[in-house]
This record gives sequence, C-alpha cells and structure tokens, in this order.
Amino acid sequence: MKRIIALLLVLAMALLAGCSTSQTQAPAGDTAADTADTAATVELVVFAAASLQDTMEEIARLYQDVAPEVEILYNFDSSGTLKTQIQEGADCDIFISAAPLQMNQLDAEGGEENTEGLDFVDSATRLDLLENKVVLAVPEGNPAGIESFDQLAQLLTDGSVLLAMGNEDVPVGQYTQRIFAYYGLDEATLAQSGVLTYGSNVREVTTQVSENAVDCGIIYATDAHSAGLTPVDKATAEMCGQVIYPAAVLKISRNAEAAQAFLDYLSSDDAAAVFQSVGFTCLS
Repeated sequence: MKRIIALLLVLAMALLAGCSTSQTQAPAGDTAADTADTAATVELVVFAAASLQDTMEEIARLYQDVAPEVEILYNFDSSGTLKTQIQEGADCDIFISAAPLQMNQLDAEGGEENTEGLDFVDSATRLDLLENKVVLAVPEGNPAGIESFDQLAQLLTDGSVLLAMGNEDVPVGQYTQRIFAYYGLDEATLAQSGVLTYGSNVREVTTQVSENAVDCGIIYATDAHSAGLTPVDKATAEMCGQVIYPAAVLKISRNAEAAQAFLDYLSSDDAAAVFQSVGFTCLS
C-alpha cells in the first residue's frame, strides 16, 4: 500500500510539473504574436488624379515586390476635389495632381496661385513627374464625322454637335476652357445653347464618349488609350499649355520616409515603363 501511495504521489507531482511548464510556455507564444503585430504594415495614403488610376494601381502591385511591408491606399478623383479634401483635413501622404495649379494652391512656394496661404506641400520633395496630352476623342465609328479641333469649333458655333468636357475645377476642364479661349468661344453661351455636357473628372468625360452619349469629348491621351478610343486630334501647347503632373510628399504625412521612398520609385525605370505604356511622358 505504501508503494502505491508513493507512486501516486510521484504521478501527481509529474502532472503538476507539466501544468507549470505549459503555463510558463504560454506567454512565450503570446510574445511571438505581439512581435508579429509590432511589425505592422506601413500604410501610405496617395491622392492621385483620376487619369492616373490604371497606371498607379499597376505600380502599387509592382511595389509590393520592392517594399512588401508597405500598403498603398489610393484616393482617385479630380485634382480640384483632392485639393479640397486635403485642405479640409483628410489624411494624405502623397499628392499627385493633373496640373500645377492645384499643387501650387497647397504649396507655400506656389506663387500667386496660392491665394489662401496654404502650406501643405513639402516643397523639397516636389517634382514634375509626368506629361500628358489633351486630345479630341470620339465614339467608335465617329458617327458625327468630327476630324479636328478646328472643325469642332465651327460645329459648336453652329450648335450641331454635343461635346463632353470636365467641370471648371477639373484640370481637363480647365485645359478645355483654354482651347475655347484659343478659338474665341464663350463657354457660357455654348452651355446655354445645349452643346456641352460635363463630368466631375476626366474618367466621367471618357465614359460619356465610350458610351456614345456625346459626339465627342476633350480628354487626355492616356484616358483615350485606356478606354480604347482613337483621338482624332491633339491640342498643341499653344492651344492649352503643357499638361504637367506634379507630385510631392505632404507635410501632414505620418510616414514621410516611406512616402519619399515611394515617390522615388515613381521615377524608377519600372514605374516609367508602366506610365509610358499608356502614353505618358516621364519627366523625372
């Protein structure tokens, strides 16, 4: 009997030792999990003009191979809308505009165009990233037989064509307004006569053309390419100026170092290949 009792005591002590071991090992597992959580993904918020959506999404996929710890979160819209969102306090690490105007409005070094005294842009990081072209695009088959901007000006005056363009706060709309001024056309008069429709960004204008809802639209060459549209004419710099896309890290960035690294990548050969594939000219 004494041997049995002794054996039971030994077994009980072994069981207690096992429980103690498992209890001391559990925190080690928790520590490993905590370590994994500590190595959290860096999230970069990039505000980019709507005309960049296809290329920037492809570049984000490529960047995963370069910096797998970085997650790119995009906000695509018209540059004017993005500028307003930044001004109103939206989180943003990098801003890429479809025109210098909206960048200048946020940049303390933006000159006369910074009419509100805003100071969001880290001017030391700012660069001219890309150049695009403004084109006259028509639906498949070109039902209205439009061949040039010269012809379009006459057709608008005659009231015999329906043109889609960007709103006045959208860069592509502002370039269109310059084209109107070049031809001596009054936008208010054209709008009143019913020959204009509007889009809140260039992709909306492109969609109207693609869906044959209008006779033609003034968009970017890259959007025409992405939508499978064939431009019938290209605006010259004399008609509307150069279409420059500036990019910069913002002073409100919570991940300025990672933001600068991604901005640098946008000037790399790999990114340039993506931009050039749809018709952009790389400037940096």
